[in-house]
Amino acid sequence: MTSVKEFRIDREPTPDELGRGAFVFTDAYSIFDWGPMPDSIPGKGASLCTMGAFNFERLEGEGVPTHYRGVGESARALAGMREPPREMAIDLTQVPDLPRTGREYDYEAYHAEAGENYLVPLEIVFRNRVPVGSSLRRRSEPTDHGLSFEEWPPDTVELAEPVVEFSTKYEESDRYLDREEAEEIAGRAALDELDGLARAVNRVVTERAERAGLVHEDGKIECLYYRGEVRVADVVGTFDENRFSYRGNGISKEVIRQYHKRQQEAWVAAVEDAKARAKREDVADWRPLCAHEPKPLSEAVVGTMGALYAAGTNAYTGEEWFDAPELPAAVERAHAL
Repeated sequence: MTSVKEFRIDREPTPDELGRGAFVFTDAYSIFDWGPMPDSIPGKGASLCTMGAFNFERLEGEGVPTHYRGVGESARALAGMREPPREMAIDLTQVPDLPRTGREYDYEAYHAEAGENYLVPLEIVFRNRVPVGSSLRRRSEPTDHGLSFEEWPPDTVELAEPVVEFSTKYEESDRYLDREEAEEIAGRAALDELDGLARAVNRVVTERAERAGLVHEDGKIECLYYRGEVRVADVVGTFDENRFSYRGNGISKEVIRQYHKRQQEAWVAAVEDAKARAKREDVADWRPLCAHEPKPLSEAVVGTMGALYAAGTNAYTGEEWFDAPELPAAVERAHAL
């Protein structure tokens, strides 16, 4: 509902067969579930497409099933591209309607229509660290994860083992789920298999990040179910889907999220108030209840963020896809905002 990717269908999926289509990545961005913000970040779309394709090709090289088919109009391998791509070819699955009454969603109806070919209506979240700003701090105690301290400290916490969680995908506001409810929402897709795919993606991205001098803190995947097999879908391991850091500084969408918390406090507070009010009033769409609109950013800020995305992609992939500063300079500039 808050995606900043455009979606093209070349062949519709059916109950029995996958379809064909593509993601077209834009420079728009979204934070706090708002949807597209009033400005854009130059080069962001190409950065995300390049990183996503790079990760999908590494996953398929390790036998992890995905919906990825290549980049560009001819669905080529990333290595065959002369410029960073903005289009990613994918297999398509069915996405049935999810009926709702107020904030109650009818997942039985979703799966009745889905059959053996559908997008699992969950996000599978994995965490290696717990940085400042992570929602895990609000929802759990350190001791829940085998940590020795009773309160979350004011800096990033390293987890001994990755934590995997499940949250809703198609509800107006994301909800984290216990295992029983996650199993019901997943339908035919086994929760253990979803968990295993998330851990495989996490391992591949973490190892690559380490080679680039980055720390992979957390991320998420989405999956499709097709004839008994679960495959990784959407996009994985980018600066929008995942949180990375470099020498203790964030290098992901979290940078712009924290910037808004500092510079547009009234809007951020209004978003939280609107979500809380919608929950009290059993209303699904909280945005009309929001008392403030986000303001556009300056050209200097969006330019700095564009350079951060570009420099990070160059470092992560090990190739100079973009004319961008070296990563240390881009990170320093971003954190001076």
